[in-house]
Amino acid sequence: MSRKYKFLNKEGLYFVSFATVYWIDVFIRPIYNQIIIESLTYCQKNLGMELYCWCIMPSHIHLIYSAKNNNPEIILGRFKEYTAKQLIATITSNIQESRRDWMLWMLNAQLQKAVMLNRINFGSIIISLLNFGVQR
Repeated sequence: MSRKYKFLNKEGLYFVSFATVYWIDVFIRPIYNQIIIESLTYCQKNLGMELYCWCIMPSHIHLIYSAKNNNPEIILGRFKEYTAKQLIATITSNIQESRRDWMLWMLNAQLQKAVMLNRINFGSIIISLLNFGVQR
């Protein structure tokens, strides 16, 4: 399945869905849901996202949205990049997260698959590892 969304009608209304790496149930914790909500709110206020419906499931997210400035791919890219960085940073620093080591191990397993690209994929969210000091 393609990881690159195709926006043929920039003025259109879009349904997008994306999952976490290995379908890890990250979003069972309120702290991680709050990151999603804050990111969506930011996109609405600052990037022109018109959000019609959204659903946060334990391991994936659904959105129905459009873009005021006819740039749905830019909005989605910024949302996913920022959100991934925040989620990984929060998981890393959350000493109360009982599954922290396991989740980071799973993310690292994904890193090993993508080591040639020097990128990690948090579901369909791709971010550069250089921001986290991860070396090959």
